[in-house]
Amino acid sequence: MAVTKHTIVALVEDKPGVLNRMASLFRRRGFNIESIAVGSSEVPGLSRMTIVVDGTTTSVEQVRKQLDKVVDVVRVSDITDTDIVARELALIKVKATATTRSEIIQIVDIFRANIVDVGTDSVTVEVTGDEDKINSLCNLLRGFGIRELSRTGRGIRELSRTGRIALTRGGSNPLQAEKEASTTRAQKPKG
Repeated sequence: MAVTKHTIVALVEDKPGVLNRMASLFRRRGFNIESIAVGSSEVPGLSRMTIVVDGTTTSVEQVRKQLDKVVDVVRVSDITDTDIVARELALIKVKATATTRSEIIQIVDIFRANIVDVGTDSVTVEVTGDEDKINSLCNLLRGFGIRELSRTGRGIRELSRTGRIALTRGGSNPLQAEKEASTTRAQKPKG
């Protein structure tokens, strides 16, 4: 079977240790979590977690089923083959001189990104979009001074990305949080 990138969403209780328990399941199965994003959901007391992992459909489905058995997990779904809206956020600090600043601004405008900070020798860019858009902007800005710390000791600038967050398109909701959250929690065995 082919290894593909899977997007898993989960509705979990807002309790300490939930993220650790979920990440441990992936670790024990030998998965590398590419990205994980957690935040408030539409239901008070529950958080929505988006996890991106590489794996075969069969192995990811086995982990999904195990995640569904974790007490603090209300509902979990693999939305990889669903029509989704997915976005990432990145903050990119770029080396900028008086001569390169206008060129950087033009590139940022093309990508509909925002300049959120300007320093004497740098510009910080905020960009939101799909993974390809962010990768493309990063590749263009690398020529101005985005480098890995380990590769060079000069002209170092920074890059921080949130990882993917996703919702299904239209009226479908694989987690059906509003209707089933309390019912699912009540039915799940404790322990």
